[in-house]
Amino acid sequence: MNDIEAAFNEYFEIVNAGTPELLKKVFDLRYRILCVHNTFPDFNGSRFPDGLEHDEYDRHSVHILLRHRSSGIFVGTTRLILPDRQYNERKFPTELHTRFFPGFTLDKISRRQTCEISRFAILSDFFRRKKDQEVTPSNSMVSTGKHDRRRFPHPMLALVVGIIRLCAKHKIYYLLSSMDPALNKLLGFYGLQLNPIGPTVDYHGIRCPYHVSIFDMLDRMYRCHRNIWELVTDHGKFWPADLSSLRCNHHRSVDTIKLNEYARLHD
Repeated sequence: MNDIEAAFNEYFEIVNAGTPELLKKVFDLRYRILCVHNTFPDFNGSRFPDGLEHDEYDRHSVHILLRHRSSGIFVGTTRLILPDRQYNERKFPTELHTRFFPGFTLDKISRRQTCEISRFAILSDFFRRKKDQEVTPSNSMVSTGKHDRRRFPHPMLALVVGIIRLCAKHKIYYLLSSMDPALNKLLGFYGLQLNPIGPTVDYHGIRCPYHVSIFDMLDRMYRCHRNIWELVTDHGKFWPADLSSLRCNHHRSVDTIKLNEYARLHD
């Protein structure tokens, strides 16, 4: 076990929010971070008199919480908006609120194994001051003590660990997101950056649409950031080091879908 894994296991626990009680904690945390601290028009607290921030995409999402082990406090949350299995052409929020470069398309076949990272939020200054000053990581980086920062660079990384492990569970091979370019640059320090697929827009602040193949991301981490790969995959338990078999099966599945679609259209 490398140092960053040891620190992760000491400080954090990823909790899958799969019960009504945990989902309520997700919505409560989102409300405090997005509506109370931030002032984006779409996150006006008056829209949520019960103090629970939620929207129509939550029904098609899986959610995680990040728990600080020693205090038991939930310090972060995010969700993955899954493809709508009943209406495959339903658009993700990034498609509706950003623009893509002409060379990029999200076709209905790859859409079936694409999810969008959304509502990525962390409590600010939790480790330093232990008080409820909250921001999203796209606007401010969490400050920790020197010892914590040296051992575990950023709790943002802990949430990304949960995201990539969820992708393995749900057979998701592509990630879509709209985020602050500064956050994507931070992800790049760990080999976790996404590829820009459009120009920046004003959407809850300056945002850019991003997309990446999970396979490409994992290959990059394995080659260049082995300690991060070991953490994210739990030494290959969630994603193997050799992805050739998964890639091959994925391509076969895509080819089968294309053949079936062709047959349906020409029947």
